Amino acid sequence: MKSRAVRREELTTSERDAMYELLNEHFEGVTRAGFEADLSAKNWVVMLLDDANSPVGFSTLVQYRTIFKGSPYGVIYSGDTIVAPSHWGSLVLPKIWIQTVRDICAAQGLDRVLWLLISSGYRTYRFLPVFWRHFYPRYDQPTPSAVQRLIDRLGGERFGADYDPRTGLVAFDQPQRLRGRLATIPEGKLQDPHIAFFARRNPGFADGDQLVCLTELCVGNLTAAGRRLYGPTTASEEPSL
Repeated sequence: MKSRAVRREELTTSERDAMYELLNEHFEGVTRAGFEADLSAKNWVVMLLDDANSPVGFSTLVQYRTIFKGSPYGVIYSGDTIVAPSHWGSLVLPKIWIQTVRDICAAQGLDRVLWLLISSGYRTYRFLPVFWRHFYPRYDQPTPSAVQRLIDRLGGERFGADYDPRTGLVAFDQPQRLRGRLATIPEGKLQDPHIAFFARRNPGFADGDQLVCLTELCVGNLTAAGRRLYGPTTASEEPSL
């Protein structure tokens, strides 16, 4: 497997076409206009490529800044994300994602950086406990009130009336829903407490409802698996969330 991180404006026409086809193959409710609108609001795309250099997975992201209670934050928001089932289990895409975000933060001089993630699939939510030590919401710890206020601020800021602070969910007017078996959680997976929690907190996931999640992107918040993907570092700052 190969990977590529590219600024959105540097995507080729064939790459955009392949990304749209990949998304449409695995999600219902995808339109070309909606895909292009989501893409136009992003800064970067990280891609997983097959031997013919065709995208078999990708994630779009945008970096921006916000102020909360007088403190500045950098925010990374992930948009459309998909990996073809034939390449599940590959660590190439999360590796290039973590390293791309590392480089963006360094270039922008960002100190406190948050990852705002929305998830309608348990596989996406599962990235959090695999690579990050502290994140919310989670099954084994209530979300601290200060963090919940920050989630609500970012959710309302990004999604407006589509975000419901009572549930922590985003329900789009025209949602993208995973197709077929991708929209189900295999019974055995519910033995994982993280996945069982996701199913409880987002009962409408099959209809495209998105659970809003937050973690801090710093070296001290990486799990051992996350550190292996991050690369050599002597930094050890602890997360503030």
